[in-house]
Amino acid sequence: MLVMTYENALAALADPTRRKIFETLWQGPSTVTDLAKDQTVSRPAVSQHLKVLESAKLVTVTPKGSHRIYAVRHDGLEYLRSYIDQF
Repeated sequence: MLVMTYENALAALADPTRRKIFETLWQGPSTVTDLAKDQTVSRPAVSQHLKVLESAKLVTVTPKGSHRIYAVRHDGLEYLRSYIDQF
C-alpha cells in the first residue's frame, strides 16, 4: 500500500491550485468558503480539489454544524517522506 499512497500524494500535489490549497491549510484548519477567498477558482472547484486531497489522505474533514472544517493530515505525508528518504 506504500506505493499507492505516495503516488496519490504526488499526483494530488502536482496540481498548482491544489498545492496552494494544501499550503494554506498548513497554516491552520479552514472551511471551503474561507479557502475559496484566496483562490483564483470557484468555491465548487475548491471543493473538488479538497476531495482529491482527502482521497490522497493529505487532509481531513470534520463536520461542525453546517460547515465542514478541513485540516492537513500530518501523518498523510509520512508515506511521501518515506518514499523520498529512500533516495
